[in-house]
Amino acid sequence: MTIPSRGAKALTEFMPEIIGEALAARGLGEASLISDWPAIVGESIARYARPIELQWPPRATKRDPAAPTPAATLVMRVDGAFALEAQHNAAVIAARVNAHLGWRCVAKIAFRQGPLPPAKEKRSPCPAPSAAAEAEAKARAGAIQSEELREALTRFGARVIDRSRTDVHGPAAGDGRMAT
Repeated sequence: MTIPSRGAKALTEFMPEIIGEALAARGLGEASLISDWPAIVGESIARYARPIELQWPPRATKRDPAAPTPAATLVMRVDGAFALEAQHNAAVIAARVNAHLGWRCVAKIAFRQGPLPPAKEKRSPCPAPSAAAEAEAKARAGAIQSEELREALTRFGARVIDRSRTDVHGPAAGDGRMAT
């Protein structure tokens, strides 16, 4: 018998259930179609077109079980200025989606013109901390016995030290000048 752990659970433990229900309601049984969209179709297409849903044809009541499953229609929202370009790339998009899913899932693509939410900008990497901040952080973390933990805290501490010394209004703290 296992005892349930008490305390907080990681948010990722709940995500497959929550996301799975929302995507299934839109006919998207594969979450990677949404999460990996730029990698599937390429950045140039993903910037102006996003999948909305997969529309499956209705199943006949007396269908042969050995008959292949009919392919779906991928409904996409496209930016109005990109609609013609998207139509020209429809075969490429369908081929890439099918390759990603591993079977001929999409036979047609339907486009819905409309505004797209702005794409999230990629975060630029943090600048490297200054040598003085690294030296101070290394000195403060020197008493930690675990080498991995000491190195991680040194990297983190150096960034915190640099950030605390940088004033929003300009001069670094402790340089003798007053910020206005």
